[in-house]
Amino acid sequence: QVQLVESGGGLVQAGGSLRLSCAASGPVPTSNTMAWFRQAPGKQRDLVAQITSGARTTYPDSVKGRFTISRDNAKNTVYLQMNSLKPEDTAVYYCTLIRTFPNYYYWGQGIQVTVSS
Repeated sequence: QVQLVESGGGLVQAGGSLRLSCAASGPVPTSNTMAWFRQAPGKQRDLVAQITSGARTTYPDSVKGRFTISRDNAKNTVYLQMNSLKPEDTAVYYCTLIRTFPNYYYWGQGIQVTVSS
């Protein structure tokens, strides 16, 4: 079973930065996309950023220009650099590894990011 372990969350003031990491272990499929989602209390889980095995990235408008996703395929690790953080970025952030075929999502346990105003 693929396991994902997130690290790097915490409390930061508005305008600050954090870097999240997520390491995958186990039988990691060669063809995959890695991504970060977030979920604030009472809200749905939304995509924050994703990166394919070929390093193609996607961001929603809410984080574009502030967040950067990257990956180290040799280490099966994905990173999320978050700059210019806002209070509305406060949420639990989840790492996911998406197996291409058959399609399947593996999830990490989630990590709290809190941005104070």
